[in-house]
Amino acid sequence: MTARPAEEPALRRVNPGELPPPSGFTHAVTATGGRLVFLAGQTALDGDGAIVPGGLPEQFARALANLLTALRAAGGAPHDLARVTVHTTDVAAYRAHAAELGRIWRRSAGRDYPAMALIGVTRLWDEAALVELDGIAVLP
Repeated sequence: MTARPAEEPALRRVNPGELPPPSGFTHAVTATGGRLVFLAGQTALDGDGAIVPGGLPEQFARALANLLTALRAAGGAPHDLARVTVHTTDVAAYRAHAAELGRIWRRSAGRDYPAMALIGVTRLWDEAALVELDGIAVLP
């Protein structure tokens, strides 16, 4: 990865030794400089507005792709993500697929994890949606 010029924002990932080692997230992220981008919740909608077929891993992959598409359109990249919230209608399924979801994340967004939270919800806007991702990024 190429170093950023000093005038660009810096995200610093903080994982205190007093907390359990993070897996697939960072405990805290500090940001200096730049401009904030607030990314709306993205589900697994395809270009025609339909939820992609398949289960949670397929929906997670598409929702993440949609989130990263919005981020790129705003001028950012995955390493600019400071915070991501994952909303799911099935926390047990999310936990069961955690390793696969981690591989999807790393393939799409790399290993510079943002601060993250997983929230179980009763349902999402589209009843067929199993997962929704929103986020905050810091751009130059």
